[in-house]
Amino acid sequence: MNMIKKTCLITGGNSGIGKQAAIQLAATGFHVIIGVRNLKRGEVALAEIREKLGKSDIELLQIDMSSKKSIINASQELKNRLERLDVLIHNAADFDIARKQPEKSDDGIETIWATNHIGPVLLTDSVMDLIKNSEQGRIITIASQGLLMHPKLTVDLKDPEFGNRKFSVPNAYYQSKLAQIMYTYWLSDKLKNTAITVNCIRVTNVKVDTSRYPNIPGFMKFLYSIKSRFSISPEDMAKTYTYLATSSDINTTTGKYFNEKNKTVTSSPYSMKKENIDAVMGLTLKYIE
Repeated sequence: MNMIKKTCLITGGNSGIGKQAAIQLAATGFHVIIGVRNLKRGEVALAEIREKLGKSDIELLQIDMSSKKSIINASQELKNRLERLDVLIHNAADFDIARKQPEKSDDGIETIWATNHIGPVLLTDSVMDLIKNSEQGRIITIASQGLLMHPKLTVDLKDPEFGNRKFSVPNAYYQSKLAQIMYTYWLSDKLKNTAITVNCIRVTNVKVDTSRYPNIPGFMKFLYSIKSRFSISPEDMAKTYTYLATSSDINTTTGKYFNEKNKTVTSSPYSMKKENIDAVMGLTLKYIE
């Protein structure tokens, strides 16, 4: 039996589902690296996790998923620290429901598109050598059950950043998550002759910590309080992250979309068409050249 400790990087691992997944993975014996944008918040989360688990093998990595420079620097830092990376979970997401107008990243890219889609593609590309060193590397992307409410949604190839169309955080968010599903299919195909698998998780309604969004109006808080009655806990949702990261049942399962019950589900017909996937990835790769 191979007793070498496996390593997982999970972005946005300092709160919500990401934090719970970090706890679960560390508890199974993984060396867990939590990617955090804000080191202070990361250190608070790290202290909480260590208190919960005792002496756990968890460390921080500063990374802003909206910034190419930050992603490249973090990737270099990982290469200095690690010989290989067994699991990469793209959990970090920009979904600030209080935002009314598009905001730009340091690279001049709309931040939801940058953080939720372009960043994960660049990070995966930047650490691919480390993943290839794993016996069976796993890349896990994250999408949303909310896409079921938008079955006809497409990625706007001419204006993915809402420069000339009406912006809303949900619309930008769902577009970025649709692109991530398509990226999952594309990358799994590219890596089909390797030991690396690429799968996506469809996150269901999870209880939202509204204290993270101090600027949202009272009625939104009220709506979220209603919604949370029909939501699962971040801890329960994280169990699917842990399953996809650790289960030997899916060593060779790739290019699939999983729900919170660890069952495979289908995404929209648009997202599964090869010509649409190629068009979205053609656009995407222009951003990271």
